[in-house]
Amino acid sequence: MKRSLNEVAAFVGGRVVGQNVEVSGISSIAGASPGDLVFVEEEVRLDSAVECPASAVIAGEFAASKAASKPLLIVRQPRLAFARAARLLAPAPAPSPLIHPTAVIDVSVRLGTDVSVAECAVIGEGTEIGKQSRIGAGCVIGANVHIGQDCRLFPNVTVYDRTRLGDRVTVHGGAVLGSDGFGYARDSDTGRYEKFPQIGHLEIEDDVEIGANATIDRGALEVTRVGRGAKIDNLVHIGHNCQIGENVVIAAQTGLSGSIVVEKDVILGGQVGIGEHARIEEGVMLGGQGGVLPNKILRGKGIAFWGTPARPLREYLRQLATLARLSKSGP
Repeated sequence: MKRSLNEVAAFVGGRVVGQNVEVSGISSIAGASPGDLVFVEEEVRLDSAVECPASAVIAGEFAASKAASKPLLIVRQPRLAFARAARLLAPAPAPSPLIHPTAVIDVSVRLGTDVSVAECAVIGEGTEIGKQSRIGAGCVIGANVHIGQDCRLFPNVTVYDRTRLGDRVTVHGGAVLGSDGFGYARDSDTGRYEKFPQIGHLEIEDDVEIGANATIDRGALEVTRVGRGAKIDNLVHIGHNCQIGENVVIAAQTGLSGSIVVEKDVILGGQVGIGEHARIEEGVMLGGQGGVLPNKILRGKGIAFWGTPARPLREYLRQLATLARLSKSGP
């Protein structure tokens, strides 16, 4: 879709330095063609962006005073502006609302306007789906589920009974939402395990995105909650009774045991493991493969933690350096 650079600047909140050219797409610097818009976050890459075939460059304030051979769109946050420009220049096609004849939908289900339900999807009794939501092929949605407006469930998503999804929630293929938690009571006389009740539910708030093959358990007796704006990567597991705060980011293959609190704006790297009843306080960053023992608390807004057991990055690096020195001074 062709747009003038001034239109893009107005949409993303920037200003144009140079000619008001037309742009029609987005690209990386390496793959750019005439008509594309690219971006740079660092001054050292500006020359490469200007020299590539793209028609214009999104750049930070560092480029405002530079003499460039092509127009620059100056913004405070280039990556964010590029993501927003993509929605303007390359919007996702809106599918025509369609209830496929192979879909199995209980007569009590309430569908909002312009809802799409693809091939072989199954929707249980008492469920409500908000307007303009899209249910992919092979999805199974249980009874008394609430799915808000403008949600997107990709193929083969499973949503258990009584789960609630807010508005603009995206769930990628193979994810399972609201399954039973891993809870058992052991009979000390026989050694056998008996299932502890898993009768709570799961609530996903607005603007959450959940990756492929992620699993989030329902609460045992109460609720598991994922806060507004959280982004959960592929193959993440969140156990029963966890409370995930707003704008939390969780990278792939991370596993959370039961009853963990992760406060808002926390970032968890890939393959992180957290024990039950731990608490990760607001703004903490936990690096890849970090481990938190049960019942522990990590606190310190903006502080990066690393290792197992997780500790502040500077402390972790000092310990590594000490170990390296000890190994060199040994026999």
